[in-house]
Amino acid sequence: MRVLTTAEQLLADPEGVVLLDVRWALGDPHGREHHLAGHLPGAVFVDLETELAAPPSAAEGRHPLPSLQALQSAARRWGVRNDSRVVVHDATGGLAAARAWWLLRWGGLTDVTILDGGLAAWTAAGGRLDTGEVVPEPGDVTLTGGGMPVLSAEEAAALPGTGGVLLDARAGKRYRGEVEPVDPRAGHVPGAVSAPTTGNLDEGGRFRTAAVLNERFAALGVQPGTTVGVYCGSGITAAHEVAALAEAGIEAALWPGSWSQWSADPARPVATGP
Repeated sequence: MRVLTTAEQLLADPEGVVLLDVRWALGDPHGREHHLAGHLPGAVFVDLETELAAPPSAAEGRHPLPSLQALQSAARRWGVRNDSRVVVHDATGGLAAARAWWLLRWGGLTDVTILDGGLAAWTAAGGRLDTGEVVPEPGDVTLTGGGMPVLSAEEAAALPGTGGVLLDARAGKRYRGEVEPVDPRAGHVPGAVSAPTTGNLDEGGRFRTAAVLNERFAALGVQPGTTVGVYCGSGITAAHEVAALAEAGIEAALWPGSWSQWSADPARPVATGP
């Protein structure tokens, strides 16, 4: 599974690529304004909150998966066709864009990659930026679903006790329960292993090499043949961890509801500490 496209590769071969700009960060609702102020030529703005997630609920979490039909309608608005090459990007090392990568892969598209290093890598490679709105010609993509493995809360929680590994992609202090800025309770799912998403990236905001990522995940208990699940706060940055695992040659399942779903049920156990 090819996960990444470099800025140099994109500059050398931009023909027929659908570019999706997924600028979003927790606490920063101004992604569209950032996009309008400067974006890759032809890049279409994707609204994570409304196009890459269904409405939040205590039962499903803060960013439930959209229905396949809703995702297909959005993808057609973005100009995606069945034979499109899609490259997704953001300005935060792929932490938001990976959600679009994962969803389109889940929907059944195979030629979807993340622009490694995002906006900064593009400009560093000499790529220009455009301003203003981009309205593409509508696409005709048909999404079939089932392209990426998914876990329910129960399946995710059962992994550590059955020889699998459940990775928690949030910051270490949230995993340990020292802070919880968004969700109802602090801590982590019992048996989960702390694996902050930031560890997937180098100092320049690019993904670490496959070899380095492989070492990282091996140190966290992921061996060949291990069943791996990933969660985060609400299923956004967990997609980045799934992408990093895929870059290392490891298949992992995403738990979409993640901690926001788990912590909303007071009957579910919570662990704290390292």
